[in-house]
Amino acid sequence: MRDRLQKVLSQAGLASRRAAEKMIQEGRVTVNGQVAQLGESVDATDQILVDGQTIAAEKLTYLMLNKPSGFITTAKDPRARETVMDLLPPLGIRLFPVGRLDKETEGLLLFTNDGTLTHKLLHPSRHVPKTYLVEVEGRLTTDNITAIQTGVDLLDGRTSPAEVKNVEFEQNSTRFLLTIHEGRKRQIRRMCGYLGRHVMYLKRLTLGPLSVAGVKLGSYRHLTSQEVKLLYNATEE
Repeated sequence: MRDRLQKVLSQAGLASRRAAEKMIQEGRVTVNGQVAQLGESVDATDQILVDGQTIAAEKLTYLMLNKPSGFITTAKDPRARETVMDLLPPLGIRLFPVGRLDKETEGLLLFTNDGTLTHKLLHPSRHVPKTYLVEVEGRLTTDNITAIQTGVDLLDGRTSPAEVKNVEFEQNSTRFLLTIHEGRKRQIRRMCGYLGRHVMYLKRLTLGPLSVAGVKLGSYRHLTSQEVKLLYNATEE
């Protein structure tokens, strides 16, 4: 399969897509001994050199982690805190988390070196659904549920309509399933905070067609080719 050269360079971990385009424009990249042209396509049989050094495209890899609480979602932390990368064994491939789960949040976190899929999943126009198990302090009222379903006004704008299901009242808390189609920073915690409800527990259960069911907390598994296809389908506008 042939891919755009800048995409191959990006997937090889050399640079971002934009930086790769600049490298090509500067004449630093050759394909089969010829100076590369921006926009040309290559495949696995082509010899690609950057600054005279051979590069090879990494195999596209996709996996999901059932993230436990206490780990921050970043590829590298300058403060040497535990990150989600510490939960993965050496795979010989540069993988990056897709989006973020905050330190206290558990659940499904996707990793890949597929920049195209990452961009599609994170783009706000795609509206890929994500379902969470939420537990808040106190009793969630009917007005609270209506507000979540219709949208609440946060500092960065009104939230899109969300879906609330399986509401269960405990002695001092309420548990429910919440499906959102956005990916704002700490969105669910801020939504509940707006309603005066402190989030006691938060876990992402699904991302589009993917479910974390069957993956033990702190463990991971690779996605099947069918799951990757379904993920791409879920990002279609």
